[in-house]
Amino acid sequence: MPTGLIALIVVTVLVYFGLAQRVLDRMHLTDKQALFFLALMIVGAYVNLTLWPPPTQLVINIGGGLVPLFLAGYILSRAGTQHEWSRTALATVITAGAVYTAGRLLPAEPGTMLLDPTYVYALIAGITGYLSGRSRRGSFIAATVGVILADVIYFVRLLATGTPGRAAIGGAGAYDTVVLAGLLSVLLVEVIGETREKLAGGSEEELYEHRLRGIQATGSGRDAEHLRERTGKGEGRE
Repeated sequence: MPTGLIALIVVTVLVYFGLAQRVLDRMHLTDKQALFFLALMIVGAYVNLTLWPPPTQLVINIGGGLVPLFLAGYILSRAGTQHEWSRTALATVITAGAVYTAGRLLPAEPGTMLLDPTYVYALIAGITGYLSGRSRRGSFIAATVGVILADVIYFVRLLATGTPGRAAIGGAGAYDTVVLAGLLSVLLVEVIGETREKLAGGSEEELYEHRLRGIQATGSGRDAEHLRERTGKGEGRE
């Protein structure tokens, strides 16, 4: 069984028993919504759609390509501010560039690499998504959609140069990469974010509320509104 499917099944069990509630809350997802998307990704792993015919073929996997795109769009639609939209879009482009560049620089033969390419690209996407996305939502979207966008860039290059080939969005090894990259990015935010909160003397939510109360006490409504817009009501911690 592919590593991505195993990871999704494990996450599904955690969500079902309520062990991922904190993360889901900060991504603005309910248990039912998360289970719905997880089920679609698991079932959709076995379904491919051809978007462009051979000799330069483009195929998208439902579970590893289409569903993650819908999930990313749904999560982003619930983002607090235009600032978060812009930052997430930029983070996605940066992640896609990092993954695509790695694909061009790394050895063409997987057997010559110390680590399976699936895990290498997942690590690159997950870490880059975390560093550029910052929030749980931004990091997850940047990591997953970044991998998908890198495959699209690869297809465009094949098409532009007239090179026969096959680009699989979210299919085959890319399925595992998308899943693992998304999980890794959220895990990094969760672990490192918690550490930063402890070192800062409290959670970012508490710090945000403290700052907001201080601004409101001075009667500066404009400063309070600016704080809400800049943080998306604690956007950096979500």
